[in-house]
Amino acid sequence: MPALPWVKPNPARSGTTAYVMASRFEVKSLADVPRFLLKSIAAWQQVRKAPGALGASLEAHPLRRTFCTLSAWEDREALYTYARTEPHKGVVSAIRPVMRASTFTFWEVPVGELPIAWADARRRLDEQAAADARG
Repeated sequence: MPALPWVKPNPARSGTTAYVMASRFEVKSLADVPRFLLKSIAAWQQVRKAPGALGASLEAHPLRRTFCTLSAWEDREALYTYARTEPHKGVVSAIRPVMRASTFTFWEVPVGELPIAWADARRRLDEQAAADARG
């Protein structure tokens, strides 16, 4: 399935830096895919209106049971505020029992480099997963 296109909920201030997060989630079974997709819709709608969100995209691979997010924020606090706010907070709790693995990676870029390319995000996620596996 192709990625949902990059959306820009809020304009970026010229000359600033964006805090970027990429995540990859794997659910335990194909039977868990519909639940994950349904729950993720609420989080997607929330990010499209979230204060401090500069951009976001989603990529789903249902047959591989894998879902990825890519988002850019004004700063770390804007991302963490989004994560602590409903419905995202409840979504995380609801899907935790069906999760097999998760990987998160964070970095900063000048806002002029937005949107982030999925190839760059996937590379960073692979590197982070390898580092996590090494302990």
